[in-house]
Amino acid sequence: MSALWITNIEVTDAESYAKYASAAGAPIAAHGGVFLHRSGNYVQLEGRERKRNVVIRFPSIEAAMACYNSAEYQAALEHAKNASIRDLVVVEELE
Repeated sequence: MSALWITNIEVTDAESYAKYASAAGAPIAAHGGVFLHRSGNYVQLEGRERKRNVVIRFPSIEAAMACYNSAEYQAALEHAKNASIRDLVVVEELE
């Protein structure tokens, strides 16, 4: 069953975060991830607003977790850790 990786981000250091964004695409694609939404138009209805929102579809929760835990993604993530405040959740899609 496919899964959605949903991230809400407040960027605090645009230069470092750009390095993350540049490096993260390859491991995401290598694990079957497809971007459905990347910082486009949105409406905040509840909760805290973070202007950068990303939704990626993976073939499964396991594929999303394999991506997140991969050495390549973790290397990219180092650029985001001190350059953003992020919430990330992976949810299984309904059939």
